[in-house]
Amino acid sequence: MMGLWILLLHLHLVVCVSIPAPCNVSISSFNMEHILSFLPGLETPSDTHFTVQILRLRRNTWRPVAVCLELKAGQTCDLTRAFKDPFDHYIARIQAFTSTQTSNWTVSGQFQPLSDTVLGPPDVSVSGCGNCLLLQIRVPTTKGLQQLKDFYRRVVVYVRRSRDGVQFSLNLPYKEDNMITYLQPGVEYCVTVSVTSFFNSNRVSSNPHCAFTSPPRSKSSVIVVVSLLGAFCALGFLLTGLVVYGGQLCFEFRKLLHRTLVTNPNSYIPLQCQNRGCAPMVVSDQISALQQHKDGSADCLLTANRLVQPLRSCSEGAEED
Repeated sequence: MMGLWILLLHLHLVVCVSIPAPCNVSISSFNMEHILSFLPGLETPSDTHFTVQILRLRRNTWRPVAVCLELKAGQTCDLTRAFKDPFDHYIARIQAFTSTQTSNWTVSGQFQPLSDTVLGPPDVSVSGCGNCLLLQIRVPTTKGLQQLKDFYRRVVVYVRRSRDGVQFSLNLPYKEDNMITYLQPGVEYCVTVSVTSFFNSNRVSSNPHCAFTSPPRSKSSVIVVVSLLGAFCALGFLLTGLVVYGGQLCFEFRKLLHRTLVTNPNSYIPLQCQNRGCAPMVVSDQISALQQHKDGSADCLLTANRLVQPLRSCSEGAEED
């Protein structure tokens, strides 16, 4: 009888000195990165470590997670690679242990990567193109990148005009380069983007990315443009005036020359000859035009009706004598 009481006392002492089990065990997931977090139980010894196992419901077998065999208090367990099948359901459990003691297992809730992950915002950049916006969307780089790409089938784009708050939304098929058209030029618009999925409604929109449809003109640039236009207009008027004034001068000169020839039929016009010297010629009273005729290297003036014979130079007269 005494031996039975000693055995019961020993079992009671073993149960009482076992370390507390972890608490607040949960699995969070963002962009297909799955993290298990927990808190140590009250009065857990400082030298306590923690180990994690997962259960895949289709196979119903617990197996340890290689990277989470000896966790310390405050650490988390990355289950991204352990949850390979996004369509399957998983359960995780964690246990505290020391060199001489272990705790009970604490089990998490059921988790499915496909439906329970939170789809974070994509990488977004916006630039203006006149009356449109160029929108670039990229899948963010994560450890679960390959699985995350399966969610990127459609995106929801919210467009808001900064001036008055008018906004609209577009549901577009996912592609990296998009164009939002039929916008007002020179106006700022802000764009936010989120991913939409048939299997998952947990999504977070991106921060607003703002851009002008076309760069607004500054006051200095407007002044420069107006000044240049004024200068070009003034130059054009000046050239036009010079052309008109030059034409009038030419017309008056020709008119004066014709009047002089008609009223003074015995006028002499100097004849320039390069080789024979200079000799005047008599112009008839019927001159209507002057033509230039080259005789060797000498330039002589001809009338429109008949050739006027130039006076012989002194050298030619001497030869005849």
